[in-house]
Amino acid sequence: MTPTPATPRRSIRRQAEETLRELGADPALLRRRRLPLFADARNLLCVGLGTDGRDKFLAPAAARAWTAMREAAAADGVELLLISAFRSFDFQAALIRGKLAKGRLIEEILTVNAPPGCSEHHSGRAVDIGARDTAALEEDFERTPQFDWLQRHANRHGFHLSYPRGNRYGYLYEPWHWCFRKSQN
Repeated sequence: MTPTPATPRRSIRRQAEETLRELGADPALLRRRRLPLFADARNLLCVGLGTDGRDKFLAPAAARAWTAMREAAAADGVELLLISAFRSFDFQAALIRGKLAKGRLIEEILTVNAPPGCSEHHSGRAVDIGARDTAALEEDFERTPQFDWLQRHANRHGFHLSYPRGNRYGYLYEPWHWCFRKSQN
């Protein structure tokens, strides 16, 4: 899969600000919350099906690391379910529009979902991980053997918990969201 080529950082900021205005949010929140910007990944590899039955994609280095981490967990008897991986800028905007259409407030949405242009998922390095007997994308994930395993082993594979409690970006705690941060060779 080859998404649209990455846009220069300034253009990403401009596009993010314009989209926030369209969504009814103050574009100044990008600077206020010091949110990093991420271009859509250019080169992605399929890493298998997600829990929704659709193919999921990651940047090559993250894909290799995810596969190795998932296999290591399985060898320890822990199944890591892939809920989400790469999401484009446009998909992120559509996700937020869908929540707005259901009557949710933009301020509330942006504590859970990154504004378009600010999601680590755009980079192709972020994964949302789940467990069979736990609702997806819920704080209860922190009580699973999967989370315990990730806390002890994910760093060895280059993955880090992006949004712990009280994170500097103002997002709610997301024990399921892990991002590959090792050098991408």
